[in-house]
Amino acid sequence: MKERVYVEKVLSGNTSAFAYFVNNYQGMAINIAYRICENMQDAEDVVQESFVKAYKNLHTFRLESKFSTWFYRIVFNTAVTFTKAKMWVIDDEVETVTLDVSSDLDTNSQIEMNETSEIVAHLLSKMPKAYGLTLSLFYLEDNSVKEIAEITGLNIANVKVMLFRARKMFKELMTKSYPELYKEELI
Repeated sequence: MKERVYVEKVLSGNTSAFAYFVNNYQGMAINIAYRICENMQDAEDVVQESFVKAYKNLHTFRLESKFSTWFYRIVFNTAVTFTKAKMWVIDDEVETVTLDVSSDLDTNSQIEMNETSEIVAHLLSKMPKAYGLTLSLFYLEDNSVKEIAEITGLNIANVKVMLFRARKMFKELMTKSYPELYKEELI
């Protein structure tokens, strides 16, 4: 495991080896923090603070688990503390999303203008924080249900329920917001 080598390098005094973790985990860390903070500047501050915490506490990292799970837990906790957010209070009502597109554009032009990643990001931003974060961790970062439970502090059953509800809400948002793109087999 490559992570183990870099952890050992950092712990033995090679501080520049920590750049490996910054380069590999900064993107998803910002995504997690942004979903909680809802402000990019705050998210960047949270991620910076999280890297400092990870560096200072690297000696507590158990090498039998994934560094990303351990680190994303630090990001999650730091962001929640920073925003004092009540992450897991969910309003199951789906907000109707209106698209601001010129009427003279046909559907094909609209599809070409909207990249898939932009559509996904737009839909995730319309969901409750906890749902968007759970879907991001599962689908964008390929974390397992068990890893998401470790990151968020929820139990495995709660993560499964959260994923089920988040998928359902994502599907509802997709059909309401982008009916021309929605295909049953995509969800």
